[in-house]
Amino acid sequence: MTKVIPIVALDDAEEALYEIRKKIYPRAVSGWFARWRWVVVFVTQLVYYGTPWLVWNERQAVLFDLTARKFYIFGLVFWPQDFIYLTVLLLISAFSLFLFTAVAGRLWCGYACPQTVYTEIFLWLERKIEGDFIAQQKLDKGPVSARRLRLKALKHAVWIGLSLWTGFTLVGYFAPIRELVFSVAHWSIGPWETFWIFFYGFATYGNAGWLREQVCKYMCPYARFQGAMFDCDTLVVTYDEKRGEARGSRGKKTDYKSQGLGDCIDCHICVQVCPTGIDIRNGQQYECIGCTACIDACDQVMDKMSYPRGLIRYATENSVDQQFGWHEMLRRVFRPRVILYTVLLWAIIIATGITLWYRVPVKVDVIRDRGAMSREVEGGLIENVYRLHLLNTQEKPQRFVIHVSGIEGLQIVGLNQPQEIASAASKTVALDVRVDPEHVPKGNSRIEFQVVAVDAEGREAPGTFSIHEKATFFNR
Repeated sequence: MTKVIPIVALDDAEEALYEIRKKIYPRAVSGWFARWRWVVVFVTQLVYYGTPWLVWNERQAVLFDLTARKFYIFGLVFWPQDFIYLTVLLLISAFSLFLFTAVAGRLWCGYACPQTVYTEIFLWLERKIEGDFIAQQKLDKGPVSARRLRLKALKHAVWIGLSLWTGFTLVGYFAPIRELVFSVAHWSIGPWETFWIFFYGFATYGNAGWLREQVCKYMCPYARFQGAMFDCDTLVVTYDEKRGEARGSRGKKTDYKSQGLGDCIDCHICVQVCPTGIDIRNGQQYECIGCTACIDACDQVMDKMSYPRGLIRYATENSVDQQFGWHEMLRRVFRPRVILYTVLLWAIIIATGITLWYRVPVKVDVIRDRGAMSREVEGGLIENVYRLHLLNTQEKPQRFVIHVSGIEGLQIVGLNQPQEIASAASKTVALDVRVDPEHVPKGNSRIEFQVVAVDAEGREAPGTFSIHEKATFFNR
């Protein structure tokens, strides 16, 4: 018997494989968590947009000057040789994320993630221009009109303007922002600056204005693996099913418990305020970004019905199942993995702080002249040539003298002492080191260069730095 294989239309196959996106119109919500979310939005944007304009020692306070290979962070100057500090910064960020996630779930996603922050700003602008979520739906479903085109054009113009300013600010961290303003005003901006302003501006406009929840649901890797950092004692946005079920609408004065109903009146406001469009009553879902909008919305409904707050709340799985009190729940939050993350995080932060505090202001690299490793000069002395490359990591000039030791009679000739290196600059010093052949054996011998800071009169001042760098002296 011949088996008949049904032919599936291409459109039906695509609909089966890919979920068709429905635009979400989040309802505005107010409350304790919403106010804190806007505080975080205000603070993060104040820091982001304001930091490039700060001045420190007559230059931009925070500037990652890739061209000059200098990275200024207030009073600190970092060079490519300080790459280890970038590694430390990444470690601190990673352990902070692990710690916050283990304690309270997706705090980063719900409050400080740039995608969440800019989506919140774009939604606020959209409400100011087009109206609330009901007005927006009516506008989109209504006929094309002059009013609709005017509002849409105004909204996108504001979005694009904010996005370009965001891209401009980002470039201002890598190129002096005041010079960048002058270049833009005179249409003399370079190609790379132009590219990155428009690239980051386009990314902001596209992600916050168009993709929105799609970034969190499908593009962000954190949404996929964050569940591995949760356990039964992690604080997450939770619907109390035991208290809320069975759902059902009722009047305010109805004896709903005699009807077998729970506290949930099935108003769907928790769904209406969710920026990713999920129903928190269906349990934990990876789409939930922990923004807590549903908590504020549900608490307002509970207040109107004269029911206790907390039907949707921050809670742990164990606290809901076993009906823990708030204090007992918090005690279980501080468990071994949280303590371990906290200890490691603070150990890294303290070690980094100590390293920066005792950081030597000058870095020294000894480079042997490969062209003439060893040669005999007048008087029968053996000479080796070295180059000392010095980096001044402070924003003040440094004066220093150079000594050499390790072999009896070893001396530096032809070098004017002391040397001076400008603030936040580098300098290469050529050194001719000579010794009597009677005092040095054949082959390689260990020697040591010492770079000592001195004052304006050339004296070694107390508390100044001294750097020791080892090298080899070759006698053939």
